[in-house]
Amino acid sequence: MANLIPVAKSVGSNKIVPTISIPYPLGDPNTPKEEQWKLRYHRVGVALEALTADVKEQTVFSVKI
Repeated sequence: MANLIPVAKSVGSNKIVPTISIPYPLGDPNTPKEEQWKLRYHRVGVALEALTADVKEQTVFSVKI
């Protein structure tokens, strides 16, 4: 999971799951708690899927809900 995708690519990460921001990678404190939970649950789910994915080259996983 990374919030600076170009940096993750430049250091050779092969599986990249985008996050929200630097101080709050998995949430936005300006949103309701229910919305934050859904967002975090989804991002962590994508990250778990990325761990089991067989990739041949650098892959940025989609996090659209």
